[in-house]
Amino acid sequence: IFDQIGNECPDVDDVLYLKAVFEVVQDLLTDKLISIGHDISDGGLIVSVLEMAFAELDLVLEISKANLDKLATAFVSHGVSADIIGQVTVEPRIGLEIDGITHLDEKTANLWDIWEETSFHLEKIQRLVASVISEKEGLKNRHEPAWGLSFTPRFTNEKHMSAITKLKVAVIREEGNNGDREMSVAFFASGFEPWDIIMSDLLNGSISLNEFRGIAFMGGFSYADLLYSTKGWAASVRFNQPLLKQFQKFYNRPNTFSIGICDGCQLMALLGWIPGPQVGGVLGNGDDPSQPRFVHNESCRFICRFTSVTIKQSPTIMFKGVEGSTLGVWAAHGEGKAYFPDNGILDQILSSDLTPVRYCDDDGKPT
Repeated sequence: IFDQIGNECPDVDDVLYLKAVFEVVQDLLTDKLISIGHDISDGGLIVSVLEMAFAELDLVLEISKANLDKLATAFVSHGVSADIIGQVTVEPRIGLEIDGITHLDEKTANLWDIWEETSFHLEKIQRLVASVISEKEGLKNRHEPAWGLSFTPRFTNEKHMSAITKLKVAVIREEGNNGDREMSVAFFASGFEPWDIIMSDLLNGSISLNEFRGIAFMGGFSYADLLYSTKGWAASVRFNQPLLKQFQKFYNRPNTFSIGICDGCQLMALLGWIPGPQVGGVLGNGDDPSQPRFVHNESCRFICRFTSVTIKQSPTIMFKGVEGSTLGVWAAHGEGKAYFPDNGILDQILSSDLTPVRYCDDDGKPT
């Protein structure tokens, strides 16, 4: 980016040796002996090691001490040389010694900050500066997340899987939605009978919600997010009185449940299904400005990252038995900020334990 060092590009003089390197690494991967791997490219060995700490034609592999002899034997059997260059430490520092002389001894966070400097300058041009500064400073205090499950995952009981009659779930999608196949598999693996329902099926009356006990509104980008996320999808329901009544009838039935993912969650907000009329939701009355909804992220950018969440106590059936768990999840959204025109509704939601999933820091504390 800034300058040029040297005029020669790394080259492979012995193709058969490269083949041997590839094969031995594949064998080690098959035997699950490698924890992490990284190629050595234009930055050289030290930069490759730095990249591994953050997240020439060679490889750097991290393995446990217990597997050191196995790895050495594997490389020798393929005629590939391997050297031990260092070890991972508990303390977040990076050190480099050559012939007993220390050339580098620095906190990982400081080197990470230097590494990301150019990226953060570019980010300041594209998004809210305050959010970039907040993220940059936050990286300096990061540590290993305290993830943990409060339950033991297990497969659905066979009696539910083999039942002749199962509860039907409508996996509803609109043009531009995705993830419906994965959602159907998840419900099937939980003992339900998932049905793939396209909005046109409901609009033309070829199917009704009356026979379903659950609804899953899918995520993605319905109508390519024209007029903002989910506005078109919500309009197709709200401005079709027969269909709106059908949805409200389903909502009012005491034995039904629903879940909205991404786009689907925004749809439920625009329909007034969440947070529900009991705590300020307007249920179908889209003209009420007090209805909570989702708006553009404060950063003014689409955010896609792996983050941490904690599961709190709540009345929801979706998280029954998993309360107290803290885990990593993917979050990807451009309009993911929950907006409450009336703070009183937010206070009611929090006091009623209606926020089962909360973003949290590395210590598991809600943020």
